[in-house]
Amino acid sequence: MNSHAISGELTIYTAATEKLQLQNFLESDDELELNLSQVSELDSAGLQILILMKQEALRRNKKLHYTMHSKAVLEILEMCNLTASFGDQVILT
Repeated sequence: MNSHAISGELTIYTAATEKLQLQNFLESDDELELNLSQVSELDSAGLQILILMKQEALRRNKKLHYTMHSKAVLEILEMCNLTASFGDQVILT
């Protein structure tokens, strides 16, 4: 399983660059782990990228796990009622 971590903002200002990096990451293996512990800010553009990556992984019959959700990520997921939608275990500390 290949792992990748996003650090810093996942916002409209970084979405295009992150999308390209994540699309390349999606090609690297059939089972992938994306560590979100260092995401300091997430907006609707960043959320769209996370949703897109899950959909694309599903379309390609790959497993993509989001792990170590930061507080910024959890706040947006909870606000949008999407915490359980990704199917990843969320551990609250």
